Amino acid sequence: MSQFILITGGAGFIGSNLALALLTRGHSVRVLDNLSPQIHGEDPSKSPLFQNIDGKVDFVRGDVTNESDLRMALDGIDIVVHLAAETGTGQSMYAIRRYTDVNVSGTALLLEIIANNKASVKRLIIASSRAVYGEGKYHCKTHGYVYPNARNANDMERGDFEVHCPQCASALKLVPTDESTPVRPSSIYGITKLNQEQMFLTVGNSLGISTIAYRYQNVYGPGQSLTNPYTGILSIFSSRLRNEKGINIFEDGFESRDFVHIEDVVQATIVGIESPHEISEIFNVGSGVATNVLTVAKSLQILLRKSVPIEVSGQFRIGDIRHNLADLSHIKSTLGWEPKVSFEEGLIGFVDWVNNQLIQPDRYEESLAELKLKSLFK
Repeated sequence: MSQFILITGGAGFIGSNLALALLTRGHSVRVLDNLSPQIHGEDPSKSPLFQNIDGKVDFVRGDVTNESDLRMALDGIDIVVHLAAETGTGQSMYAIRRYTDVNVSGTALLLEIIANNKASVKRLIIASSRAVYGEGKYHCKTHGYVYPNARNANDMERGDFEVHCPQCASALKLVPTDESTPVRPSSIYGITKLNQEQMFLTVGNSLGISTIAYRYQNVYGPGQSLTNPYTGILSIFSSRLRNEKGINIFEDGFESRDFVHIEDVVQATIVGIESPHEISEIFNVGSGVATNVLTVAKSLQILLRKSVPIEVSGQFRIGDIRHNLADLSHIKSTLGWEPKVSFEEGLIGFVDWVNNQLIQPDRYEESLAELKLKSLFK
């Protein structure tokens, strides 16, 4: 059945891909987006992400912190997919007010309008993040499953980057993090994403509106911003390589992430949008595979045919987690979704796309200088 769907932040990486997929399935799509320069550049009309949806969706240029923009965007909407957010773990640790204004206050305003105006909304979907878990779930030989707090900066300065048991301090084994894992965000970004999903689920339940929170892992693929130096390992590394600049691998290079392809993320989100069942659930969306950062850098170096140096520096950012691996059992059993694109296949497609893009100025060192100035990069 065709629905009228609002995607906030719908000109971004996930949102634009989702919008195009929904159109092919017969839905009507409205996008609310402020076309942030950090994502779209100084001239949004030249942004590939915006160009992908321009003229194809009902586009509202506006901000989730502006009440009149939100009221206009919500008019007649059946389903809200809330993607609009400030993203980036490191940046969130010093741009605290901006992150909370947009991610928390903007979400609160959106839900307040829905709650007080008897809007036509029948389903709410919030893009949360694996960042809500912090370090996530591990196994200790002595104490079984444990959920450690953020790592100690003093330990990392000594070169000890591993996660230790909070009870006996022994080294831990990584296991997939499921949705019942206690939430312990280690960054302001993670805190704001947790607030978003809690508000959505609480308000949705109180209004009797089916609500889904998707805890996306590290989303990648063709179309992601190559100009944002604050988030996206693949885009950052690719830009460095294409600008003939070396790659600085933090920690010891064996920190890992669950990289999930944009096609899989879009399909998981569509399953939630189109499900005929009343749902109020939280779901991990990932690949279920952990890939270390050094492997990512070397793979990109080979695929892009660049011989620039890769240095494992031992430096680190405050707020970063050690590992990331999603347990996908819940979404598989409840929604019948599972990922289709392997990281190897997805990386080849990503590089093919990158090679057809203009080389963008590299601002990564600039972003690290900001972190160092605020004692968040060691």
